[in-house]
Amino acid sequence: MFVDEARIHVKAGDGGNGVVAFRREKYIPKGGPEGGDGGDGGSVIFVADPNKNTLMDFAGKHHWKARRGRDGMGKRMAGADGEDLIIRVPPGTLIHDEDKGVLLADLDEPGKRVVVARGGRGGRGNWHFRSPTNQAPRYAEPGRPGEQRHLRLELKLIADVGLIGMPNAGKSTLLRAISAARPKVADYPFTTLEPQLGIVELDGERRMVVADIPGLIEGAHRGAGLGTDFLKHVERTKVLVHLLDACPADRSDPLKNYRKIRKELEAFSEALAGKPEVVALNKMDLLPERKLVVRLRRALRGRPFYAISGATGEGLEPMLSGLWMMVRDGGAAATQETARGRAANVR
Repeated sequence: MFVDEARIHVKAGDGGNGVVAFRREKYIPKGGPEGGDGGDGGSVIFVADPNKNTLMDFAGKHHWKARRGRDGMGKRMAGADGEDLIIRVPPGTLIHDEDKGVLLADLDEPGKRVVVARGGRGGRGNWHFRSPTNQAPRYAEPGRPGEQRHLRLELKLIADVGLIGMPNAGKSTLLRAISAARPKVADYPFTTLEPQLGIVELDGERRMVVADIPGLIEGAHRGAGLGTDFLKHVERTKVLVHLLDACPADRSDPLKNYRKIRKELEAFSEALAGKPEVVALNKMDLLPERKLVVRLRRALRGRPFYAISGATGEGLEPMLSGLWMMVRDGGAAATQETARGRAANVR
């Protein structure tokens, strides 16, 4: 089950109490205050763990609490500090403070950590309050309470490439063809109900993470279909692959479908609509003529364009090479070598 949002309450550990204690030992003529300090409470720390890919751990657990510090002891012995609570979340998790309405942290890199609630400081024992005029203080400090917050966790997947397009455009089939991911594939719309990640390995060190985003329809930015639930997951990608169905079941025009999805992206976020985009005409194995390829290439002039088939593998190699170069350059425009590959691909 894919969970990308959760609301939880976190509480850092309270500090331990300082104690009132006196030294009373044989052969020691003068005793005195020797109450130890309380230990500090544990803090609540979030860590981005690359082995996590969902917020499922928070689905049935809404309260997270770190351990309190131990109380002080006699002979000036301090209590043990409370253990920090380490909460592991997927990279790409945003942590919001619900009460203040602010973003506390963006764990956008594996291993990144943030303290969201600090443990309370331990109280001082009566040993600290001795003085020439008060040689037997009979009071000590209580431990201070740990911080607590109401948090909203929001996951935005981190991927190099995001696959977008109308339902049944073949995104899941393409992801299966280029990676080891095995998303569900069927001949009806909305087969994919949650984002899927796959790692594409070309050769050597050339690899990239590809996200298959559930199909979009007209009105998605207003909540139609799967709505905006998954549009946020392509906001972090470097490159978008807009997949077009060469033979739509409803016989709609692929170019009109392309423009519908573009309008949804622009309505949702200008930053998302401005991301580098590659257009791929899929299901070429079902297209008897190549006139559509020529028409789309002319209409989408200025955008990288590929004619491919996720089922047969046609055109995948040049497309993946071009995508890797764009990802390597941080989403910059394709190089002349990639452009030549596109031209050869659509002749």
